[in-house]
Amino acid sequence: MTFAITSEVDDAHPSHAATAELTSAYSAALHIGESCLEDGPVGRVGLEIEAHCFDLTDPMRRPDWAELTDTIADVPPLPGGSAITVEPGGAVELSGPPMDDPVAAIAAMTADRAVLRSAFAQAGLGLVLLGADPLRPAKRVNPGDRYRAMEQFFTASQTGDAGAAMMTSTASVQVNLDAGPQDGWAARVRLAHALGPTMIAIAANSPLLGGQFTGWRSTRQRVWSQLDSARCGPILGVNGDDPASDWARYALKAPVMLVHNPDATPVTDWVPFADWADGRVLLGGRRPTHADLEYHLTTLFPPVRPRRWLEIRYLDSLPEAVWPAVVFTLVTLLDDPVAADIAAEATEAVATAWDRAAQIGLGDRRLHEAATRCMQIAAERAPADLEESMQQLVRTVEKGRCPADDFSDRAVKYGIGTATTRLAQGEL
Repeated sequence: MTFAITSEVDDAHPSHAATAELTSAYSAALHIGESCLEDGPVGRVGLEIEAHCFDLTDPMRRPDWAELTDTIADVPPLPGGSAITVEPGGAVELSGPPMDDPVAAIAAMTADRAVLRSAFAQAGLGLVLLGADPLRPAKRVNPGDRYRAMEQFFTASQTGDAGAAMMTSTASVQVNLDAGPQDGWAARVRLAHALGPTMIAIAANSPLLGGQFTGWRSTRQRVWSQLDSARCGPILGVNGDDPASDWARYALKAPVMLVHNPDATPVTDWVPFADWADGRVLLGGRRPTHADLEYHLTTLFPPVRPRRWLEIRYLDSLPEAVWPAVVFTLVTLLDDPVAADIAAEATEAVATAWDRAAQIGLGDRRLHEAATRCMQIAAERAPADLEESMQQLVRTVEKGRCPADDFSDRAVKYGIGTATTRLAQGEL
C-alpha cells in the first residue's frame, strides 16, 4: 500500500471517515496501535517543503489569501506531481508523491520548485526557504476553520504567542519514509529520534524571528519546544521497544484541540482524548467517533509522527543548494542498514540534546563530532547528481557552521529586510 502525502487540512476529515462512536479509550488505543505503522520494505521517499511568501517590493507586507490562491491557480502543471497548499501564515507548501528512492524524490521536488518559483515571481512574489520568518510579526491569512480553532486553543492553553508563531512564522522540510519491516520498527523509530538533534544542528536555518535575532540557530525548533510536550514532544516511551504502543499512549494523553460539529470548535479546557473516549467528558454532547480519533492524530506534532509511514518533522526549511544533501543524508542514515548502525553509534551521546542542538548547533563538540561522522557516511554513498550539494554541506559541517550562520552574516551585512528580499529574489 502506497503512502499519500497530504496537507493537514485534508487529513482524515470526519466527513470522509467512519462515524461509529468509540466505546472506550482501550478501543481507541487498539485502533491507533494497529494502524500507525505498516509492515513492508523500506525505500520510498516523500518530501514536503514549505517556503515563506514575500512581496518582492515590500518585504513587510504579507500577501493575503486571495492573492495567494489566485497565484496558485495560475501555476502550470507541476512535472513532479506535487500538491500545492497554503499554511496558516501564507507559507506555500509543495507536497510530493512518494518516489522509489531519495534521488528520484529530490529530482521531482527540484523540478516542481522551479516551476512554482517562476509562477510566483511573475506575480511579484518570492518564496523564501528559512525555518522562521525573519521579518514579519505573526499573522494568520488562511481562513480555514481548523486554524481559527487552533489559535483559540493555543490562547486558552497559555501558549498563544508560541502557537501563533508555530502556525504562521515557521517552515520546514519534511521527509516521509516507509515504516519498514515490523521486526525492525523499534530500532528504526529510535534511530529517527536519535538523529533529530544532530540533523537539527546540521540543518538549523532560523536565527531570526519577527525582526529580531533570537540567539538560537533553529528558532523554529525553539518555538515548537515552547508548545506543550503532550502535543509536540517526542513520542518514545522509556525504552522505545514498542513504538505502536508509545504512539497510542501519547495520543490518548494529548488534549483534544478541536471538535467538528460540523465546523471546527476549539476545546478550551484540557481534555485528554482518553477522557473523551471513556465518556468521562462529553465534547459536543457526545463521545468521539473513529473520525474524531483520526482527526485528533493530525493535531499532534511530535518530531517523528507515525502515519503508517514515518513523518520526520524536525528539519528547518533549507536553502536550495543544500536541502537535497540534507534529505539524502537523513534518508541514507535511516534506510541503509550499514549506515544506520554507524549513525546509531555516532549519535548515541547526543540523542536527546534537542534544545542544545537548536540553540548552539555544531558549536557543541559532541554534536559536531556526530554530524561529521554522519556526513562522512552519507557522502560516501551520494550519487554524482548530488555531489555539488553534498560537498557544500560537508564543507559547512566541517567548519562547524550551519545555514543559519550564513543568513545571520547576510542580515548583519545588508540588514534583515534587504537580506530577506534578496533571498526572495533568488540573489543569495
